[in-house]
Amino acid sequence: MKFIDTLKNVYKIEELRNRIIVTLGLLLVYRFGAQVPLPSIDASLLGEFAGKFDDGGIGGILNAFTGGAFANASVFALGIMPYISASIVVQLMQIAVPYLQKLQKEGESGRKKINQITRWLTIGICLVQAPSYLIGLEALGVPAEAFILGKTPLFFISSTIILVTGCVFAMWLGEKITDKGIGNGISILIMVGIIATLPASFAQEVASNSVMLVLIELVIWFVIILLSVLLVMAVRKIPVQYARRTASGEYEKNIFGARQFIPLKLNASGVMPIIFAQAIMFVPSAVAGLSDSNFAKTLQANFSDIFGLWYNVVFALLIIVFTYFYTAITVPTNKMADDLKRSGGFIPGIKPGTDTAEFLDRVMSQITLPGSIFLAAIAIFPAVVYQLMGIQQGWALFFGGTSLLIMVGVAIDTMQQINSYLLNRHYDGLMKSGKNRKAVA
Repeated sequence: MKFIDTLKNVYKIEELRNRIIVTLGLLLVYRFGAQVPLPSIDASLLGEFAGKFDDGGIGGILNAFTGGAFANASVFALGIMPYISASIVVQLMQIAVPYLQKLQKEGESGRKKINQITRWLTIGICLVQAPSYLIGLEALGVPAEAFILGKTPLFFISSTIILVTGCVFAMWLGEKITDKGIGNGISILIMVGIIATLPASFAQEVASNSVMLVLIELVIWFVIILLSVLLVMAVRKIPVQYARRTASGEYEKNIFGARQFIPLKLNASGVMPIIFAQAIMFVPSAVAGLSDSNFAKTLQANFSDIFGLWYNVVFALLIIVFTYFYTAITVPTNKMADDLKRSGGFIPGIKPGTDTAEFLDRVMSQITLPGSIFLAAIAIFPAVVYQLMGIQQGWALFFGGTSLLIMVGVAIDTMQQINSYLLNRHYDGLMKSGKNRKAVA
């Protein structure tokens, strides 16, 4: 079989084999850490607390992103999310802060400085989130006798240090996977955390429904995965031609040259609009909790239910808005036009320079609308299947939203990196026929 031949070719490439082994080893360390509770917490008394996250909800989302570490009161309870938050903040600050803009233009040295700023900001976010998490443990159901040291300053100081260290160590694991392993390490850690909660959610669904209904759900799930792959992979190809330099040093239109393309992604913003929208959706219920009025209670009830109607209507609208916003700040159409002009390229029928930038910006606006609607539809689909089919909330979260898109995006990115090794070393790894090319020493 072609798949088995591909696996054999993967094993033959020593560098790729070593990278995969390193990746699996570091992921094993991360998963082990997610099961290690804080030293000052009695893990045997966390049953009721952990059970609160089995039925989805906002807490279920947080627990899924940390691979169950949040519910286990683990040393990795904060997961890698503080680093993600810091990365988003730094990325947004690059728009307004001249110093960060300057670093962005300095190439590799500037990137290293930006990464260092992101790491320090991650520690700052951890120092805020860790005490908040520890304070909320008892409110979320951890019995008082589970705190071995009691709710003393020693407990808060020692546990905060451990949680911050756990997050920094998880960040280090992600960076090492990127450098020494295969794929984007931070994204893989999130994906593995999400996948870790999948078997339990599916087993709970199987235990509570008939076999026929579960089979129908699996068919729907695979269709949603297919649509998510299409959303991640879809591009609009803008044809480009390049002029060639003649012997006299002048440029001449290369009418015989192969036409190339500028690929503009249908969903250039990835899952970031969903993450932004979810962060905003936490605000109404938090603000409403400060008041005892009937309106505040109604608002809190509507926006605390992630499977409710109004929550998802507002959620979808925010995703569409943030998709346009994030695409506008991350797709540099002016820079693309300038680079194209400097390289002697042009879009047929469009003048180089400003006209090209305006054309690219107009095309991006046109394809972002269907892309944002498609993204919003996938994001709210868990609520749709939950309301229409009555499936378990934990299992419903895998029918769309951030969890599914992250899994699909990371899987595609990792497979593309593996395929690049196979294309360079073993032609038969991806083709049905042909001769193997000798591996480059």
